[in-house]
Amino acid sequence: MIYLDNAATTKPYPEAVDAMMDTLTELYGNPSAIYSLGSGAKKRVNLAKRTIAATIGAKPTEIFFTSGGTESDNWALRSVCEAYGNRGKHIITTGIEHHAVLHTCEYLERQGFEVTYLEVNSFGLVSAEDVKKAIRPDTILISVMFANNEIGTVLPVEEIGALARERGILFHTDAVQAYGHLPIRVEKLHIDLLSASGHKFHGPKGVGFLYVRSGVMLPPLLYGGAQERGLRPGTENVPGIAGMEAAAKLSADRMEENRRREEQLRDHLIDRLEKEIPHCILNGDRERRLPGNVNVTFPGLPGETIVLMLSHKGICASSGSACTSGEVDPSHVGRAIGLNERDANSMLRLTLSAENTLEELDTVVEELKEIVEKLRSAMKR
Repeated sequence: MIYLDNAATTKPYPEAVDAMMDTLTELYGNPSAIYSLGSGAKKRVNLAKRTIAATIGAKPTEIFFTSGGTESDNWALRSVCEAYGNRGKHIITTGIEHHAVLHTCEYLERQGFEVTYLEVNSFGLVSAEDVKKAIRPDTILISVMFANNEIGTVLPVEEIGALARERGILFHTDAVQAYGHLPIRVEKLHIDLLSASGHKFHGPKGVGFLYVRSGVMLPPLLYGGAQERGLRPGTENVPGIAGMEAAAKLSADRMEENRRREEQLRDHLIDRLEKEIPHCILNGDRERRLPGNVNVTFPGLPGETIVLMLSHKGICASSGSACTSGEVDPSHVGRAIGLNERDANSMLRLTLSAENTLEELDTVVEELKEIVEKLRSAMKR
């Protein structure tokens, strides 16, 4: 099997699995308990806060564990609106955000908030100037993703964050695709809230975190116990947290090495696809791009069919479309960068990791050449 769907989920590091097993077998006590088995689990949670905080230049008290990126995004947006809604009812975001942000914004619109969805250019970029023009006196939140999950474009977070800080507006970034892959320093980038998810950087599924800058008032999304200082109640997922901490540390330690490796593999794959498959179009910005992201369009060919044909060859990939109620909807990101409905359904996403090899990618290219030729021939009949 050749795995090229790392934007969807990554294979856990063995060290992350070991950390989880240690907590399951040795530190299985409830972290809220006062006996040693519980206090040991609590120490493990606190160690994870210190480790993860250090990877982004934050304080341990600014890290709150969640069930993943979707919960972190919901918590950030909904709670900011609850806490600061008396100051204004306007939110700025982009049209290429993950649905965890877009659907939350739609919910907030039903609660009386107004949302400006900024358009992006053909590479998936929005500028700080675009954000500046959208700011109103009643703007309370700007939420712009760090890097896009489909086309891999890295957005100008530092410039947007600086603008937000200058105007006294809270700035949230969905960094689910970027954390563990790109360097992030929250103060340098003027970030007030940041979402991340463990399974995107070789940790376990079902665990993530939300960074909340000190001084930002954030009511809880859930209500219950006193865990996470009463802001995120519920017994802590200690195995998940331990696994995520191990993955976060390894990802930080190996970031530059992995980044160089992934960029080499990525560029090799892009070059071969563009040179050897006619009418293959790269989506997203070529330079401002996640190290492991390759997203291409084969105009007129159904992306889902290509994914299925690759699967039959033992290759894991994904398309930009989403299956809803038995119907395939075109990628909202593809439409946002100017693709028509047909071509937005023709997107193919190949997302690699440092564990992939040039030989694997060469195999993928050869299989894709055959698949594309077969589909194009069938369409001519």
